[in-house]
Amino acid sequence: MIRNIVGSVLALAGATAAVWSPFRAWYDGRHGRDYAIDELFTGITDAKAEVIGSILLPFAFAALLTLVGVLFRSRALVALAGIVVLGFTVLWMVRVGQAEGSLTVGGDGQGLGIGVANAFGGGVLLLLGAVVMSGRRGRRRTARVDQAPAPAPVPVADPDPADPYPADPYPVGPYPGGDAPTATYPTVDTPPPDQPYPPDHRPEDPQNR
Repeated sequence: MIRNIVGSVLALAGATAAVWSPFRAWYDGRHGRDYAIDELFTGITDAKAEVIGSILLPFAFAALLTLVGVLFRSRALVALAGIVVLGFTVLWMVRVGQAEGSLTVGGDGQGLGIGVANAFGGGVLLLLGAVVMSGRRGRRRTARVDQAPAPAPVPVADPDPADPYPADPYPVGPYPGGDAPTATYPTVDTPPPDQPYPPDHRPEDPQNR
């Protein structure tokens, strides 16, 4: 977040310097807006160009790329804007050097002016802003963790109806509910004894008294 803010500030400052540079002196007191855009490809002349068709046009396009790049946090667009500014500035220097024979840097408005410095500085700030910006980050996708399948129940054989004491229906081992449940067994009816009472509790016969 902080990197995007700092990079955006640098990019906007570079775009502002680039757009402002054609309104400053570029060479021998001549402003950048006086150079026609087509002269960068055909050769520099003394004719004064219209503002809309001057070197201001590619710099304004670079400023538009910068605004879109900052809005969408696109490092590529901001870097492209810096390349456009530096590219046209270098191309202008090549054409002026061919027309003048050589480029000079001097005082009193002679030679390269402050406008060229502003253009170079703006292009460098644009590239620096693209480097500082972190750009857009994709959404983090959380890995889906599937739940472990429940253990399959242990098959238990059906008890034999002829066996009065069937096997324990619950297997030995850990149980998910805690303690093992208590098994119930069917009751077996036993035949009644020959005597209804045990010998010790037989009622006394009145005839034996």
